[in-house]
Amino acid sequence: MTKTSLLTNACILAAWLALAGCKKSFDPASGAANPAQVVETGNAGLVTVDHPDQYPTVAANRIDEPEKLDVTGSVFPDISREIPVISMANGRVVDIRARLDDNVKKGQLLFSVQSPDISGAFDTYVKAAADEQLADKAYLRAQDLYQHGAISQSMLEQAEDTEKDAKADLTAADEQLKIFGVDKDHPSPIVKVYAPTSGVIVAQNITEAAATGVSLSGTATAFTIADLSSLWIICDVYENDLPKVTLGQEAQIKLTAYPDRILTGRVSDIGPVLDPTIRTAKVRIEVANPGILRLGMFVTATLQSRTTVTHASVPASAILHLHDREWVFVPAGQGQFKRVEVTGGAMLPGGQQEILSGITPGQQVVKDVLNLQATVEAQ
Repeated sequence: MTKTSLLTNACILAAWLALAGCKKSFDPASGAANPAQVVETGNAGLVTVDHPDQYPTVAANRIDEPEKLDVTGSVFPDISREIPVISMANGRVVDIRARLDDNVKKGQLLFSVQSPDISGAFDTYVKAAADEQLADKAYLRAQDLYQHGAISQSMLEQAEDTEKDAKADLTAADEQLKIFGVDKDHPSPIVKVYAPTSGVIVAQNITEAAATGVSLSGTATAFTIADLSSLWIICDVYENDLPKVTLGQEAQIKLTAYPDRILTGRVSDIGPVLDPTIRTAKVRIEVANPGILRLGMFVTATLQSRTTVTHASVPASAILHLHDREWVFVPAGQGQFKRVEVTGGAMLPGGQQEILSGITPGQQVVKDVLNLQATVEAQ
């Protein structure tokens, strides 16, 4: 047998087998239902199926809800709850009992200062006390002499004025010691500085042997104590979104560090000045600290506007998640379905999911998109 004859016979055999296979696939006597056939069109998002009734559709529901605005921000201390700790006496730090980030109580000893100001203040006080005693005796003597006609009234008034001046000097010297925190009955060159309030030390500007005091160059604040029970969230809001923000508006705070915790705050200030570079205004939200907020944390604040917006919702099974994007299939007529990209929102009760954009309420979508997608991928 020649090579030509062998090649001819092989071709005939292949054609016969192909024909036999086709007859078996479409034999009506078998009783098996033919699977839905999918025809891809020139449009990558449009498919044609033989039996579109195998993929039931459902109308998208309508949802009316307050318009939401998501903004990012950071956690800051409430300035009105920040208290500086200052040594009124100038001198050298000789003992520090607290450090940065410490929790302190009101009246707790923070540090001690050795100050030459104490010696001068106490010396002034002692002299003022002596002068006041002498002036008081002179005034009492002048009263006695005036009653016996030994001196004139003007001399009595002069003695009275001298006594009042001496008493005023003594009061001022006593107040100076109190300002320095010195006990006049037990004077010491060491001034102890106590916490004026309870809170967390958020700034420290002194070290051992450092100079401190209100009259020295540089900062006079040794520590800054902040009450962190209530904090500020400072957010940047773009210029075109400012009409959606109002004073007293409620905000839902989502923490990057604790994504499962949602806090509630209120807008307390809308900045009057825009950043000329990025065209944003600072919006301040006050929020109670349950103990998990830390200064500098990043957060996302969701503001609910007084105006409402309309969205659609569909069964979660109608949404196809593909390549980090979300799609639905909508009927396109003549056995065709069109794949439409949507923006999904929050999950809703009843197995529904909010659709922020892509389709409108009332629009038909394939109820179970996985069946259709599986059919498409199988072809």
